Amino acid sequence: MLKAAARRNWTTIWAVRKAGATAAALALALAAAQPAHAASDPAPVAAAERAFAADGLALGIKDSFLKHAAPEAIVLNPEPQLARAVYGAAAASKTRLVWWPLWAGIAKSGDLGFTTGPYTVNGEPGAWYFTVWARQPDGGWKWLLDAGPPSDPAGAAPQGSAVAYARPSGRSAGSPAKAMAQVARAEAGLAAAARSDAKAAYLAIVAGDGRVVGSKSKPPASRAELEAELATRPQAISFSPLGGLASSAGDLAWTYGMAAWTADGKAGRGHYVRIWRNDARGWRLLFDELLPLPPRS
Repeated sequence: MLKAAARRNWTTIWAVRKAGATAAALALALAAAQPAHAASDPAPVAAAERAFAADGLALGIKDSFLKHAAPEAIVLNPEPQLARAVYGAAAASKTRLVWWPLWAGIAKSGDLGFTTGPYTVNGEPGAWYFTVWARQPDGGWKWLLDAGPPSDPAGAAPQGSAVAYARPSGRSAGSPAKAMAQVARAEAGLAAAARSDAKAAYLAIVAGDGRVVGSKSKPPASRAELEAELATRPQAISFSPLGGLASSAGDLAWTYGMAAWTADGKAGRGHYVRIWRNDARGWRLLFDELLPLPPRS
């Protein structure tokens, strides 16, 4: 959410926890890699998203999501599950889902990227989607995760607008394994600080052009709006990682996991999804979304 190439040397950490009968266990094998000189132009990622969206109208939600999902793709339903199992068992729907990318990014190795933008449902404003993409052995793209925040789409640029691209990373870790080890340490540091002051923890690690979403407000477009978005979150949050993937260049990674908190005397929980970029000053959060789960019955 496709020229054979040399084997990709991606390193992954997949560890999906079972939660009742709804969660699925995932294992992501090493995939085929792009050549070291692969282009880092993010336009192909946006093009893949547009093709996905076009098929959403031509084929319907079920068939389009199945067509563009990687074998290991997951959805939060509400716990992490294999997308092909979820959509394979879903009934066909006549819902008209329209979406378009407005912001995208890609690894220097050209094998991992993301896009986000608004969507409509049957012609009515919906929210924002977020998709993580992986380049496949045949050169095409498949989505690894599709999960977006309830952000207000009012005022978003219309369909067909130019896509803004995140700036590339400042350095590479040298290998996916080293990248994921470094990202794991960055996540641990964020988690430790967030247990007492989540807002300060995020402000210390988010990139200057980073985006933080999760509330029903519009996605922040300035530092002041980003701080206002963080103020909507609980003061203290506990994070537990579930999985992630680094690019073969070791300059971009995505992670996801569980979040838990207490607000107004009530326990809450949800998932986080992040994009980490290897900047000149180290790994920084390029994107973060907090997706609350409904209360346990």
